[in-house]
Amino acid sequence: MQQFAIIVAGGSGSRMGSETPKQFLPVGGLPILMHTLRRFRAYSDQLSILLVLPAAQIPVWAELCEHYDFRESVEIVPGGATRFQSVRNGLARIAAPEGLVAVHDGVRPFVTTDIIRTSFETAARTGSAVACVPAKDSIRLIGTDGLSQAMDRAQVRLVQTPQTFRLSLFRRAFEVSEQPHFTDCASVVEYAGFAITLVEGSYENIKITTPGDLQYAAHFLNRTPF
Repeated sequence: MQQFAIIVAGGSGSRMGSETPKQFLPVGGLPILMHTLRRFRAYSDQLSILLVLPAAQIPVWAELCEHYDFRESVEIVPGGATRFQSVRNGLARIAAPEGLVAVHDGVRPFVTTDIIRTSFETAARTGSAVACVPAKDSIRLIGTDGLSQAMDRAQVRLVQTPQTFRLSLFRRAFEVSEQPHFTDCASVVEYAGFAITLVEGSYENIKITTPGDLQYAAHFLNRTPF
C-alpha cells in the first residue's frame, strides 16, 4: 500500500515565550521541524510527505530551508484555522484512492523509525494505529462539581502521534462536522464510528511546547538513534 505522512506544524511560540513559532526554533543545529521531517524520511525515501503550515509561515519556511540548505522532498500545504481543518487540507491533497496515512506533530522530533513502521503495519491490518504510552503518575478525574476522584492509572494511556489510518477510512471520518472535543485525529475517527487500535509509543517521543522541553531536546537530540 502507498504510504503518506501529514506533518502538522501550526503552533506559535506563546508557551515558549518566543515570537518565533515553536516548530522553527533551532535545536541541535536545525529547526525542530527539520529534525521531525528527517525522522520520517529516514523511515522511507518512498514515503510521500505533506507538510501543513499556516499560510503566513510558508515564506518563512522557504527562507529557513534556503538558510539551512534543507532539501528534503515534501509537499507544502496551507493549513486551516484549527488542527482539524489543517489535517483535512492535507488529506485533500492525497489523490490515491487507497493507502495508509500517518498524521504527526511537527514538534515531536524524537519519533523513531520503529514507531513509524509499527504504526503503518498495524494500520494496514486493523485500520488504525495510535501511538501512546502508559501513565506513570497517579491520576485523578475532576468532576463538574470541582471534586476529584482517583482513577486506576493502568487503564489510562497518554496519546501521542503518529496516528495512522487506512486512507479510505480516514477520508470517511473527516467528512463529519468539526466538534469542540476534537483534539487529535483519533477523536475524529472514533466520533465517526471507527475503532481505535493503540500501539506502543515512547516516553521520549515528546511534544516540544515549553522552554523546559526545548532544554530536554537540546540534551537528548545527539544521543537518540533513528
